[in-house]
Amino acid sequence: MGILAGAAVGVLLHQVSAVRADLEKAMTLVPELRAELGAGNQDGSNELFAQMQESTSNARATATGPLWKAASAVPVLGANFGAVTEVAVSADDVVDRAVAPLLNQYDSLDWETLSPTDGRIDVAQLEEAAPSIMSAANTVRLSQDRLASIDLTRLLPEVADPIRSATQQLQSVNSALGTASSAAKLMPAMLGADGERNYLLLIQNSAEVRATGGIPGALAMLTVNDGQISLSDQSSAAAIEAFRPALKVDEEQERLYTGRLGTQMQNVNLTPHFPTAAETAKRMWEERHPGKTVDGVLALDPVVLAHLLEATGPVDLADPAVVQLIDGTSLPVSLTKENVVSTLLSDVYREIKEPAAQDAYFAAVAASVFSAFTDGLGDSTQLVQALTTSVQEHRLYLWSSDKGEQDIISSTALAGSVTGPNAGGASFGVYFNDGTGAKMDYYASRTVQLVQTCDPNGYSHYNVQLTVGNTAPQDAATSLPAYVTGAGVYGVEPGHFRTNYVVYGPAQALVESAQINGTAVPFGAGKHGQRPVGTVTLELAPGETAVIDLEFSRVVQDSEPKLQVTPSIQAVRDVVLPAKTSESCE
Repeated sequence: MGILAGAAVGVLLHQVSAVRADLEKAMTLVPELRAELGAGNQDGSNELFAQMQESTSNARATATGPLWKAASAVPVLGANFGAVTEVAVSADDVVDRAVAPLLNQYDSLDWETLSPTDGRIDVAQLEEAAPSIMSAANTVRLSQDRLASIDLTRLLPEVADPIRSATQQLQSVNSALGTASSAAKLMPAMLGADGERNYLLLIQNSAEVRATGGIPGALAMLTVNDGQISLSDQSSAAAIEAFRPALKVDEEQERLYTGRLGTQMQNVNLTPHFPTAAETAKRMWEERHPGKTVDGVLALDPVVLAHLLEATGPVDLADPAVVQLIDGTSLPVSLTKENVVSTLLSDVYREIKEPAAQDAYFAAVAASVFSAFTDGLGDSTQLVQALTTSVQEHRLYLWSSDKGEQDIISSTALAGSVTGPNAGGASFGVYFNDGTGAKMDYYASRTVQLVQTCDPNGYSHYNVQLTVGNTAPQDAATSLPAYVTGAGVYGVEPGHFRTNYVVYGPAQALVESAQINGTAVPFGAGKHGQRPVGTVTLELAPGETAVIDLEFSRVVQDSEPKLQVTPSIQAVRDVVLPAKTSESCE
């Protein structure tokens, strides 16, 4: 009997080594497959996929065999074998039911037709690919759920750490595929396959921050009909006369953000909940443009323009009036990925004094980049990547007045929703609203980090820590234009900037306290869709730095924490720091 037991252990150890090798090989092939697909190498892609398929199939066969199942039943140590089985099954499912059909579709698609050409998008092929994309998205979602359900606290670190990493990777893939699946269902109708559609385009100016990105400075109407795209009615938020009395908005959000939400176009996105901002913007536009119906709202910021310019290459301004406007200034006629953000968020205020002219230049730049995109300039794969990156960074939002379409959008990152399914679990949001009344956020430096502690009752406590700095020059009060500093009109000393930091915690949690530089400070408290909301105001002089801490208690920890922040000119990866966990949670 001892000899048989020893032999079984020997075989099991060999199987452990084999499963690990197969899964590691499959993972190392992923970036190679992505590179081959990007290069359009069909033969190379198919060869790598065959190797990946063989590896995951072998791992699954071993990890679901009788000896492995027996090992899974062993107390304590068995949980590790059971967890690896879940990983092997998930990996094989993803390869067979997600990668395989998508690879077949990739080989058959003409990707050039999926990006605009001569102002038109042909979505017929995307309609054909939709079933495969939706099936793949469902497979990845189920696999992610399977791994997320594993209790990592019962596992050895050597097993838990790779599973945690795999779950995070699947979450990223799930998000991207979910967006692609929704796009496949939505695009034909939203691009006018059933008749003309009109979308209000909001270009958010990050130099004066708002919760979803920045004030909606430049506006335009985007019209689509059977895939043909045109831009018209270019305007600005300043041209939309304020509403007195204010338009009615959701009472819960009005309590948090005041009636200003319904007063001016510049303030519709004081709330981070984009569906509310978009619906309010639609009503404002229609009130001021009788007879013109808005079917949806699209919002983006200058960093999205930079992403697009990376794909299209440099774009020249074509409007003679705008070219004449900047004659004699240092503002560029040719916009590139390197200069577009600094030009729109800083240089234009130094070179052009009139706000209306600044808005005109801003709109002209956005229109020129948009035209380059719709004309099909640049590589189609890069254009798709530019849009995907913009969505992942929460710089691109979409809302539809059609309820059925909006229900689909609401499940994606495009929705910009802070309530609903995407806000479940340990979800946190940190949003910035300017209180300076000027364009000083170009000089703001921010990082955000979650710090978790645990109590014996099974609850988690989270400290949301913001580190904020004012990088403006010491002589900002005199060296920067009054339009940038605000000239003290709203009670903020020139060169300083004041920001309202709005922090959302998970549903049913409590916001307990707030500190600035370790000293307790008053904070606003409220709720939005069962989520606790704490608000702290901070003003900084040039060169100053401060740390804000908001403490949330009674957090039910059923998943890895998620953190969303207002996108700014900083790369999101530089703003959101890795979460930290104290020893009390080990």
